[in-house]
Amino acid sequence: MTAGGREPDRIGVDRSEGFGERLLGVLLDRAHEMPPDLIAPLVAEEVARVGGRDVSILLQDYEQVLLVPLPGRRLKVGGPEPVEDSPAGEAFLSSRTVEVPQDGSVRMYLPLLDGSDQIGAMAVTLDNVDDDDRRLLRRLAGLVADMIVTKDAYTDQFFQARRSAPMSVAAEIQWSLLPPLSMTVPQVEVAGILEPAYDVAGDSFDYALNGDILHVAMLDAMGHGLDAATMATVAVGAYRHTRRSHTDLSQVYAFMDRAINEQFGNDHFVTAQMMVLNIATGRLQWVNAGHPAPLLIRDRAVVDRLESPTTLPVGFGGEEPVVSERMLRPGDRLLCFTDGLIEERQPGGEQFGEEQLIEWTNRVLRDRTEVRSVVRALSHALKHGRGGATSDDATIFLVEWRGGDADHLATFD
Repeated sequence: MTAGGREPDRIGVDRSEGFGERLLGVLLDRAHEMPPDLIAPLVAEEVARVGGRDVSILLQDYEQVLLVPLPGRRLKVGGPEPVEDSPAGEAFLSSRTVEVPQDGSVRMYLPLLDGSDQIGAMAVTLDNVDDDDRRLLRRLAGLVADMIVTKDAYTDQFFQARRSAPMSVAAEIQWSLLPPLSMTVPQVEVAGILEPAYDVAGDSFDYALNGDILHVAMLDAMGHGLDAATMATVAVGAYRHTRRSHTDLSQVYAFMDRAINEQFGNDHFVTAQMMVLNIATGRLQWVNAGHPAPLLIRDRAVVDRLESPTTLPVGFGGEEPVVSERMLRPGDRLLCFTDGLIEERQPGGEQFGEEQLIEWTNRVLRDRTEVRSVVRALSHALKHGRGGATSDDATIFLVEWRGGDADHLATFD
């Protein structure tokens, strides 16, 4: 047996944890100065050192329908893989490794997670697989995801790979505004999706977790195109400024309102909803500025609307909003959405409406449990339910509160 407990006749490759740490250390040491286009060949070389081959890096496209291959030297570049009903998609959606036996080998699909945000999946083929391989490749995939996200700020390469259709200038602006589409910590999970992905303009969302407080904003700027995207940019910037200045929730509206009014005049507006959730206690507070009320989901069904007093949309100079409050139960979910989901006209001319939104939500919740999967499936199901039409932006943001704490993650066993 080798130091890693392996049979000596297994190709003679040492995949023990000590070897893996050295291998990952080399990759990490080189990552700081590495040009983005060298990530692919270096990853392929690292995988080859553990007996792997045919490496593919698959990134989520902007519509969250496909996993598209990243081109690069020494990578195996095939066609896009569907998120639904493919091994790569299963690894992506479940955040778990999927192994597919082939003739005398195993094709492994590993989720690419930056923190908890889903980037895509990495595929690699080995002759045979054991726990040392699984541990090493899982860690390698995590490091690859981190490198892609870090280097994404320096290149268009990853953006171009993810784009499967032409994108409008307004959509380019909106995507540059967004935080990661998902975040998971033990106490809370969030996920969002925008459509039409390549032509979105006025819709946006934002969030930040500061200590025990999760801040969330949902915004919908009037109109479409560059004017709406510019308004959304100002609204998000004003919201982030107030949040980072520890402004009381009741005063956030006033600051955003002045920013929009001074920049665009009193004939432009943004509907908005701002929330703070204490992830230790479940105490939820929110203000509403002309935005649709969120839906409360409990035990995998919509049970209530979070009705609240509302002030005028941002930019119209409304009164100081009333701060509403509710205590959540562990497992409760909040479904936030923009009016494009419910005001779309169906083929017969009738408005889609909130009742159908609730019906479709309950239907999806019967088949899906994982937050990111629910958001993605719901958005696509709703688009289908509206006859495939999207004449206005339609955005979903889902929050699940779980309670508890994360202290165990800061200590070693």
